[in-house]
Amino acid sequence: MAELDQAKVDAFTQAMTGILNGGTLALMTSIGHQTGLFETLATLPPSTSRQIADVAGLNERYVREWLNTMATGKIVTYAPENGTYALPAEHAAVLTKAAGPGNMATFARMIPLLSKVEPGIVDSFRHGGGVFYDQFQDFMALWAGVNEQTFERTLVTKVMPLMPEVTTALQAGIAALDIGCGEGHSTSLLAQAFPNSRFIGYDLREGALEEARAKAASLGLRNVRFVRQDLGTLEEREVYGLVTAFDVIHDQAQPRTVLKNVASVLKQGGTFLMVDIKASSDVQENLDHPMGPFMYTVSTMHCMTVSLARNGEGLGAMWGEQKALEFLAEAEFTDVTVKQVEGDPFNNFYIAKKH
Repeated sequence: MAELDQAKVDAFTQAMTGILNGGTLALMTSIGHQTGLFETLATLPPSTSRQIADVAGLNERYVREWLNTMATGKIVTYAPENGTYALPAEHAAVLTKAAGPGNMATFARMIPLLSKVEPGIVDSFRHGGGVFYDQFQDFMALWAGVNEQTFERTLVTKVMPLMPEVTTALQAGIAALDIGCGEGHSTSLLAQAFPNSRFIGYDLREGALEEARAKAASLGLRNVRFVRQDLGTLEEREVYGLVTAFDVIHDQAQPRTVLKNVASVLKQGGTFLMVDIKASSDVQENLDHPMGPFMYTVSTMHCMTVSLARNGEGLGAMWGEQKALEFLAEAEFTDVTVKQVEGDPFNNFYIAKKH
């Protein structure tokens, strides 16, 4: 047995201690997010646990233990001379609604939600297969909320200007398709922005489609509809001037088939906007990715497994730019550009033309 370098053992022990502390802090951050404690602290001067609990309308004993967790985790500050806690403004900017779609407390909420499917993931490690979409309702609703905020800030004002010809066509009036539309946030935003065009959203989840229809109705939109449709069996041909897919392709059981179907439903000269995770297909190039462990975990415990549950390819969220370009070329998209958008650090924007 090789002689151990004790300094390396100690360093790794310290690193693992940080990981364990970080994992538990993520759970408590999720609780702070759900109970409104971060929002409460952001409005208060340094206060005692009783004062904070009273303003938040919560049980003081639980609030005090939570505050002590946050204090030892250096998320809130503690003043022992008067027993008061405070959330620094710089931390509030990252953990409250002020952070918008980049609210780290929202992302912390994903940790306990993914933990719910851990038994099924462990079983899949042993026997193959995967965990089906219906086990992820809360997780997907949380992602939908993050996406909704991102879309509202970027889709019409920053993403569409990447495609001036498409914007002009939408203003004049064309048929557009949003595949994997979920709750329809992206579809309805585009329908609002381009009233002369006709929009349709396809998804397999009827619950999400019902939400999409209700939202469109509340907005008074008459140029959008939502239909339950398996993306692997699209039979339309050369119907749409624009097809969009927002973080959808990597979840598909048969992504190659879906991309070929997209090419088939597009008119000649039409555009496919594929938004997907910004990463490399080579793990070596992702070693310094700022959210690498988080994204590979989400991939393992959601994106990859929902595909494998349907005997799919199991691309996962981190399939990467190289493989994405390869799949687009295989679907005969020969004119592809890759863009980024300020305000959406997670995604690449692939703009593919059909010639």
